[in-house]
Order: sequence, then structure tokens, then C-alpha cells
Amino acid sequence: MEPQGNLFSGEEEMDFIASSAADGKTSSRNLPLAARMRPRKLSDVVGQDHILSEGKLLPRLVKTNSFGSLLFYGPPGSGKTSIAEAIAGETQNRFVRINAVMSNVAELRQILALARRIETKDTILFIDEIHRFNKAQQDLLLPDVEAGHIRLIGATTHNPGFYVNAPLVSRSHLFRLEAHSTEIIVSVMRRSLEDGERGLGEREHTVDDKTLKDLAKLCDGDLRRALNALEVIALGLEPQEEITSEEIAVFAAERQIRYDADEDEHYNTISAFIKSMRGGDPDAALYWLAKMLAGGEDPRFIARRLIILASEDVGLADCHALPLAVATQQACEFVGLPECELNLAHCVVYMAMAPKSNSSYKALQEAKRAIAEEPVQEVPVWLKDSGGQVSKALGHSKDYAYSHSFPENVSGQEYLLEPKSFYEPKRVGDEVAIEDRLNRWKELKRKAQQQD
Repeated sequence: MEPQGNLFSGEEEMDFIASSAADGKTSSRNLPLAARMRPRKLSDVVGQDHILSEGKLLPRLVKTNSFGSLLFYGPPGSGKTSIAEAIAGETQNRFVRINAVMSNVAELRQILALARRIETKDTILFIDEIHRFNKAQQDLLLPDVEAGHIRLIGATTHNPGFYVNAPLVSRSHLFRLEAHSTEIIVSVMRRSLEDGERGLGEREHTVDDKTLKDLAKLCDGDLRRALNALEVIALGLEPQEEITSEEIAVFAAERQIRYDADEDEHYNTISAFIKSMRGGDPDAALYWLAKMLAGGEDPRFIARRLIILASEDVGLADCHALPLAVATQQACEFVGLPECELNLAHCVVYMAMAPKSNSSYKALQEAKRAIAEEPVQEVPVWLKDSGGQVSKALGHSKDYAYSHSFPENVSGQEYLLEPKSFYEPKRVGDEVAIEDRLNRWKELKRKAQQQD
């Protein structure tokens, strides 16, 4: 039997989609604690004072119901969804919530088509994990955002500049959310333990502030994770039983740090790792190394970055750095995890403590600039290859001065038709001796040229 069309039409269908899409709107006690404790109005949202305190742009836009499209960017559990739902509830707009991982073009087209027909209220379309939408899906939103048929609120843990289409970003107010402080997480957990309507108040658990603080620290600023962990711990106890450090220890043993390979956390952490070694801080470098290893980072990737740093940042100031980095890469391949962590730590501390020079890196950049911006020099005839009768007849290498025939191997001959200066040694580490040697050779070259 063929379907007889939609069971709903117009506003009824929109209401159905809105209510079914907006998980977190139901009053079911089966919802996770974090969902039950969501704030109902913007003023109830904790933290994020840099965008929510009195006089800031976002509260003013919400108060006058004059906002357009919004993009919330921040780490997990920082309140992106809570703020979106609070805005919808406070402004009495229609609220349609979808998750970019589970949604598709057909659903998106249906939601947009219905939004165009609803004239009694504005439609807020909240897209969680909007960075998961591909370019075509994001482009599909543009006409309705531009026409005002929907007010888009996008939430993402990723940098919108890399993962959200530029036209959408340009049409939206971007708000950066920060991870919650330990104090804020403790205060919300305490409130949830006392709230008998939406929280765990009916269970009458007791817990001291130190235990709550220890749990909060394990959650890395993620309020949702902290509340859900608290609920799991509480439900594992009898009502009125005290939550103690022993229960927190069980959670700590199973703790997973936030680390997404090939995404923002990956790039931010490796950036901090490199900069810590470049800045000569072995403790910070080891911390970021430990975080990457705990997050499941490939040790071969770390080893490759150490090889790059050995030449880019240590360079000629310590010529042992590069062989050590290469040996570390070979050790990672040969030994594997977990033992190769020791090889990585060995190399990381060495790199952090080694004298630093980027003189060879800078010299290469200057040489590349000269090639790109200036006429390319021809190879001097006295340096050209003399192999073959034609080359000999053309005089290739005829006037070449063999360096080993001169004192200290300095002939005084030029190796560019128009001499250039790219390499400028730093007086640090082994490069002090290199600079002294180079200055000595320059003086010998000057004297040899004067004799000619």
C-alpha cells in the first residue's frame, strides 16, 4: 500500500519535527543528569562571562530578539547547546535541533521548506557539530540564512575558520567559549546534588568540597562530562550514602583525555610541544609529549617532528641533534610502544636543552626569496661541468681554482657571478666556532683576491 502523504502539514509538521529533533526538551527522568540540569534561560548559564556578562553583545541581542545567525565555538561541555536552548526558550522562537553527524540533505531541505511557510514565529535551526556538514550541506543553508527564513545557531568544537564555509561565517556572529573552571564545575555539581526536581537531590548524597574538586579536575573543563560522571558514581551507591575519594579514584582510573587525532586538539598540542622545546622548557615539552602519548598519538609522527625541529630550531648550534632525532625515529620503528616512549623522552629533553639556532633555516628562506624575486644567475663558466669534448671546447672549468691547492682550502674564487650573503651565524653553541671559522675564511679570501 502506497503512503498517503505526510500525516502532518504546515505548523503541525513543524511542531512535530521541532519536538522530536530537540532532544533535551523532554522531562524524562531517564535523560542524563547534564541534560536535565540545562539552564532554562540565558541568565542561568554558568561561566562564559566574557560573552554573557551584563552589557555584552550576546545578552543584548537576545533581550531584544534581534540576533541573526550565531556560531558558538569551544571545547566539549563548555555550554554551546545550553546557550542555544536558553536563547530559544527566552525568545519563544521555534527551535529545531539537528546533529550534523546524523542529519542529511533530505531532512535539511524539509526543515528549510517548512521554515519558509511558518510566519507566526521565527525558526531557530540549531546544528550541533556543524563542522561535520560538508560544503554542499553548508551551502544549502545560505539562501535561507540570507533571506531570514531561519536563524542559524551552529555549534562546533573546531575552528570555524577551517571547518565552516566562509559565507556562513561572514553572515554570523562568532562567539568563542572557554573550558569551565574547576570552581564553576564544583558549584554546578553541588547544585545538582541538592536539586530534587531535576538533579540528584532525592538521593540525599553527601560529599565534601575536596572530593568534588578532585572530580572536577579530572574532567578538563567539561561540565557535561563532570555531571554525567557524578551521576554514574551516585547511582552506584545507595541513597544517602556518602560520595568519597574511593569512588573518584575508580573514575580516574578509567579517565580518557580529550585528544582528537588529525583535528584541532592534535594540531594545538603538537604546536605547544614544538614551541616548548624551541623555548628551552623541558618540563612543558615532556607534559605535551605525555598528553599526546596518552591520547594515542602515533610515536612515529612525534619522531618526524623531532627530526624537523633538529634542523629548523637547533641547527648548527648543536650538530648532534639531527643524528639523535633520526636515531629516535629508528628506535620508534624498531622498538615500538610502550618502550619507545623512553627514546622519545630522551630526545625531547635533549632538544629542549640544546642551544638553538635557526640560521640555516633563515638562510634557505633568503636564498629561495632571491630565486623567486631576482633574475636567476647562470652558473659561472669556471664552475660548469667539463665532461665531454664540447664542454672542454667551451672552456668549462678551465679557470677553476682547486680549493685543496690553497692554504686552509681557501682559493679566493667566487662561486656566484653576483656574490650574495644569506647565512648569518648566531653566536650560540657550536655556531660560535663556525662564525669564527667563516670570518677567518672571509679574511683569507679577501687577501687572495687582493693578490690577484
